[in-house]
Amino acid sequence: MCFLVRRNICCRRRNREHLMSVDLKRGETLPIHINMTFPSLPCDVASIDAIDLSGKHEVDLDTNIWKLRLNSHGHIIGTKYLSDLVEKQHTTRNHDDKEHHDDSAKKPHKFSFDKDAENMINKVKKALENGEGCRVYGVLDVQRVAGNFHISVHALNIYVAQMIFGGAKHVNVSHMIHDLSFGPKYPGLHNPLDDTVRILRDTSGTFKYYIKIVPTEYRYISKEVLPTNQFSVSEYFSPMNEFDRTWPAVYFLYDLSPITVTIKEECWSFLHFITRLSAVLGGTFALTGMLDRWMYRLIKALTTPSARGAYR
Repeated sequence: MCFLVRRNICCRRRNREHLMSVDLKRGETLPIHINMTFPSLPCDVASIDAIDLSGKHEVDLDTNIWKLRLNSHGHIIGTKYLSDLVEKQHTTRNHDDKEHHDDSAKKPHKFSFDKDAENMINKVKKALENGEGCRVYGVLDVQRVAGNFHISVHALNIYVAQMIFGGAKHVNVSHMIHDLSFGPKYPGLHNPLDDTVRILRDTSGTFKYYIKIVPTEYRYISKEVLPTNQFSVSEYFSPMNEFDRTWPAVYFLYDLSPITVTIKEECWSFLHFITRLSAVLGGTFALTGMLDRWMYRLIKALTTPSARGAYR
């Protein structure tokens, strides 16, 4: 009888072997699976931006990214595709969000809003009053180089953001990470950020997760290969103060290891099972035999009278 059946292959026991080699992959994309909840950030202002070392910068990513409107109890009340969330009058954006906000703040000129912008501002204010949140999920396909993506209100014009929130310190980026992964899951994989909860009360700030991605290949017994990635993470939180000129956000800064880990499933055959069983039984008999000899000598030493006592 088989102890394990995996992909139509009968095994007595499954073992995993870990191998390491230089990562030779080129010209591939890196899939980032996201599933997060922002209980205090309405969907109309939350945006996902990404930038990598190649200089590619994307704002308000909308490909394969979805979000769900949540009420104050966390229940779904509506859905919306992220491409509809761009602030319509904000047509030019710099590659550096920080410089964008700083430069905008230095220009004390008048800003006029059209009817659509005013409606959007009123809508977001009402959502904040009702305690609306947002659940963001989907897949980002980025270049296979170091970079970062972040969820924030950076897509908004600085003046629109000021009218909605009244200042950066009122932007609450509390979040729950239900799932964050860089590829499909394989047996035994644990993603360290899954089920992470970070709730801010009476404060605001920026979260930064520094992620080290390790390219991984999982080879099943059936010889099928599953390319994926595992990662480690460290976390940093920077609270807002009155002199900060940036806006709160949740950053995920990632880098890739040059080493690939290959995990191979090995199937122990029936002969291997018998050999190991024989070794265990042989060791057991050897140990019991040794214990028997020691006990015999101990009992004999305790019960046999000494030669001196016999002459008396």
